[in-house]
Amino acid sequence: MFNKVILIGNLTKDPELRYTPQGTPVSSFRLAINYRYKQGDDLKQETTFIDIVVFGKQAESCSQYLNKGSSVLVEGRLQERRWESDGQQKSKFEIVAQSVKFLSSKKDVSTVSSQGDEAAPPPETTDLEPF
Repeated sequence: MFNKVILIGNLTKDPELRYTPQGTPVSSFRLAINYRYKQGDDLKQETTFIDIVVFGKQAESCSQYLNKGSSVLVEGRLQERRWESDGQQKSKFEIVAQSVKFLSSKKDVSTVSSQGDEAAPPPETTDLEPF
């Protein structure tokens, strides 16, 4: 089987960083992906919102350097998560990222680094899932 997804979009809010009971960093964020098309003489736009989950050192990098509005390229796999809430079965699809590349311009990065006295983010982070 083959399960690979590549997306480019903008974060809708700052990433949320948490840790598993074993201490593995997990970061999650939502991407807004715009699709433009022409219908007759009109230019239309659709926006799709996709949840992203990142593990390990990559999760810490995303949490440190990304914020609302940041542009990223995400490569990963599609996963369905299922749970029960109030006696009802629920599910949602999300992307488990294997690679996150920061696409925000250097101007955006220099603004972040000058405000927070942090080093510029790496151009790409990669990390395998902990399992």
